Amino acid sequence: MGYIKSAALEETGYVVLDRYNKEIDPKEWLDIEYVDWKSSGDTRFAPLASRDGEIECAGFWSGKNPRTDKDGIWIDSQTALAPTLTERAMEPGANVGRCRIIELQPNTYADCLYNLHQDDNNRLNPDGTGWVVRGFFNLTDDKDSYFVLRENRTDPSKETRIALPAGAQLIVDTQRLWHAATHPGNDPRYCLITSWTSGPELDAYIEKYNGVNHVDSYEVPQDQLDAGQAEQTRRLAARAAALAARGQAEQTVMSEA
Repeated sequence: MGYIKSAALEETGYVVLDRYNKEIDPKEWLDIEYVDWKSSGDTRFAPLASRDGEIECAGFWSGKNPRTDKDGIWIDSQTALAPTLTERAMEPGANVGRCRIIELQPNTYADCLYNLHQDDNNRLNPDGTGWVVRGFFNLTDDKDSYFVLRENRTDPSKETRIALPAGAQLIVDTQRLWHAATHPGNDPRYCLITSWTSGPELDAYIEKYNGVNHVDSYEVPQDQLDAGQAEQTRRLAARAAALAARGQAEQTVMSEA
């Protein structure tokens, strides 16, 4: 049968929506509880919806009642502090799995390339049901930051870089695309990440906010791109050599976050 997927994501694996242009009190992402959970950099996460309704970030397929990344349980103590963010996550009307705020400390383009990963969104997802994708809503005004998307982890030829000012909104098939964020500067970047199930509700949401699946890449000097690619190659080779020395093989990078 195959999975139910959004036609808007079929060609490129992502859509960029209209920017969110309303003010949100930063207390909604600064005053809630975070856990030290690492994913593609120096990160913490503040879950709004989780597998068991607890302030934790475990994959839904682990624990006593394993399931795919659907039917997240809202955490009252967190959503009470972040009502606008909770409303935004629920607005499409699509099934919500994990929903959390990421705090990412500053990094470089080379760091970003090394941390490129794919998400394990659809483990245990029954055939014939909606494919799980992720929405990214940038909360802080990170004008020099950008999201990196690649079909192939080590091939820069088709890299897309999406700017991340406050209000940037995109939906990504993160199990298909390798992705991570480049975030220069001094302060952390905050972003709301929501797992949504593909279907007519999500399709209508994408249409409502004029989703487009091609954008011009954020401009980065070519020497910086070349240096970042060289450093990714060096770091991955060093990692592979270290694993080989321990008798281990490099595995596909798949993140629970």
